[in-house]
Amino acid sequence: MPFSPAPASLLRALSERGYAEPTPVQAAVLQAENAERDLLVSAQTGSGKTVAYGLALGRTLLGDAERLGPGGAPIALVIAPTRELALQVQRELDWLYQPAGGRVLACVGGMDARREQRLLSAGCHIVVGTPGRLRDHIERGQLDLSALRAVVLDEADEMLDLGFREDLEAILDAAPTERRTLLFSATLPKEIIALARRFQHDALRIAMSARDEPHRDIEYRAMPVAPHEAERAVVNILRFFEARGAIVFCSTREAVRRLQGNLLERGFAVAALSGELSQVERNRALQALRDGRARVCVATDVAARGLDLPDLGLVIHAELPRDAEVLQHRSGRTGRAGRKGVSVVLVPFNRRYQAERLLGAARVEAAWSPPPAADEIRARDQARLAQDTVLAEPATEEDLAGARALLAERSPEDLAVALVRLHRSLLPAPEELSPPPEQRSASADRRPPRPAREGGAPREDDGESVWFRLNVGRANNADPRWLLPFLCRRGHVTKAEIGRIEIAERQSRVEIARHAAGRFASSIRRPDAQDRHIRIEEDRPHRPSQKHPRAKPPRP
Repeated sequence: MPFSPAPASLLRALSERGYAEPTPVQAAVLQAENAERDLLVSAQTGSGKTVAYGLALGRTLLGDAERLGPGGAPIALVIAPTRELALQVQRELDWLYQPAGGRVLACVGGMDARREQRLLSAGCHIVVGTPGRLRDHIERGQLDLSALRAVVLDEADEMLDLGFREDLEAILDAAPTERRTLLFSATLPKEIIALARRFQHDALRIAMSARDEPHRDIEYRAMPVAPHEAERAVVNILRFFEARGAIVFCSTREAVRRLQGNLLERGFAVAALSGELSQVERNRALQALRDGRARVCVATDVAARGLDLPDLGLVIHAELPRDAEVLQHRSGRTGRAGRKGVSVVLVPFNRRYQAERLLGAARVEAAWSPPPAADEIRARDQARLAQDTVLAEPATEEDLAGARALLAERSPEDLAVALVRLHRSLLPAPEELSPPPEQRSASADRRPPRPAREGGAPREDDGESVWFRLNVGRANNADPRWLLPFLCRRGHVTKAEIGRIEIAERQSRVEIARHAAGRFASSIRRPDAQDRHIRIEEDRPHRPSQKHPRAKPPRP
């Protein structure tokens, strides 16, 4: 068995779950020379580390026995940063240790503390919990650590990021000195190294991935989109990939609520996770995602920490992550345990440079392409329909009788059309999106943009730019400092595509690069509720006609 030297009871649990080969991190911790040693392991999220440390604890907890004795004070403690991750770990260890008679309890914030106290009093073998709740049980004398043989810190870097250092130190100080300590972390910053030096003894360091190394099982795509069409693009991306599970990240609670409402309105089965939800609401949303009643999760970064959803094949960044670490954390929700996943970054037209820097900092090679168009989605729907399992299922006599009755009334073509319409009616309709911005030429990229400035003589079209006129000027407090970001937002252009800005008393003129002028003109024609009083139109220079001078009358 490739998972040897794990205890036989754990091997049976793996076999029943269909585990055939260990992941790299599981194979590493099971090496014979690692037995009974403290471990400092850096491994990506979704690499199978929960089962890895579950197996690593096998010999420590079971020895040569196949089953654990009666439950009492816990012999192992697992500390996780969030409720969701702790509950997920509890479920994983529960099935892994079930053949060994193991009893695994969860102690997490937001749950009934008195119920947890009763379960602890009844006895157990492994406790999984969040730092604050575990410390509370310890200080109240409800969690006895005197029998501990091992402690696991899962996603230690996140626990420090969330401010749990004091709680962690209090818990580890209360645990027996003679114990095994396993520390798992996606990254190993200096704070984690310092924690390991203080609480581990001769720890073996296992590095499964370098810091900030991109996940190889995730395909990254970057899709430029008009800023006001980001939510429509999300619709098309969800429709195009049709993943069994997808998560869409937004930056704020308000954005989560708005996007969830829009997706529900369009017919998606969607649940939302944000910090304002109660624990009961969070549990209800997570259960809907796990049992398939919801296939899309819209979430903030904080709400999705430690989240592991089944069959999650697609991550969409509806808003740009604030930094490379957040990009990797979000994307790490997919591509887990050897499965492939797709991470799509939506890039507003005017923030492409920022997105390129973000991807570069994350060392990610993303394929750039427009969001899926409505026609592409319809074509893919047609292909999916042709491969639908319902067409391959053997027909019953009842099916054949119904089909013959229909064929007596309608032609095969009519029935095929009806099937297509029925299939289409069950799916959210794709959205029509604005065309992507034109690719700038290499010479244009090298040419520095002309700075925006006020005043000066009007400049006529030089063949490389187009001028537009605004109905605001100095009398309306027009100023390049607010006009420039306004023009980028309203016209879906970048600062590099804006040339000079000339401000007069009651109107202004702006120079737009010719390759972006069509996009700018199309965008400004759409109504804008935020600045409806500002009108923009192309400024066609007036050139007086050349007339012949009138002949002077002869002098008398």
